[in-house]
Amino acid sequence: MNVEDVMSSEVVTVSPPTPIKEVARLLVNRRISGVPVVDDEGRVHGVVSEGDIVIKERGVAEPSGHAYHRLFGADEGEALKREARTAAEAMTCPAVTIEPARSVAEAARVMVERSVNRLPVVREGRLVGIVTRADLVRVFVRDDEELEREIRDDVVLHTLWIGPSRLRIAVSDGEVTIGGEVATRTDAELVAGYAARVPGVVSVDDSRLRWRDDDLARRHWTSIARPTV
Repeated sequence: MNVEDVMSSEVVTVSPPTPIKEVARLLVNRRISGVPVVDDEGRVHGVVSEGDIVIKERGVAEPSGHAYHRLFGADEGEALKREARTAAEAMTCPAVTIEPARSVAEAARVMVERSVNRLPVVREGRLVGIVTRADLVRVFVRDDEELEREIRDDVVLHTLWIGPSRLRIAVSDGEVTIGGEVATRTDAELVAGYAARVPGVVSVDDSRLRWRDDDLARRHWTSIARPTV
């Protein structure tokens, strides 16, 4: 499953000169936690989030060297945000974005690693949608039948080119059990690995999955036996 399958194509945006008060009002009225800052050509310059607005709550930045700074501290970036009057001045940039053809798993990884709650989705540099953590949570609660169908059709057949009839796939509350036989140990590991990356899968039990050729062991033996020069 890709980002384009779960993203929202109708995105609330603001332009760089939008007053910060208007941005805050928009977040409250639309019940969203952040908005992309987009120019007239649809290019994303940054994102203004609730966190950026909250910085303003600390008050206007004091002059450099003032006792306030010595007591409470403020780095240069935060000081600029506290003085922000427009979206361009308050936004976090560059924006962390993702392309629509990327996997949902990759979107989740980026959100966790970059500590962001939303990813503007861009195609050729222009905004086409947005994906949020809430979108990924909705994907995670898909029913077992849908998970089994994706593993059997998308993973086993179309990605790994393995005949689904050779495998027994069962899903219960997101827990996947895979049995049957494949050609190589590599195939077995790929089946389990790809299945584990399907959004909504809680765990994968491949203990019943067998292979005819342990190609990994043979490859290891060949590397050991190869003479050194």
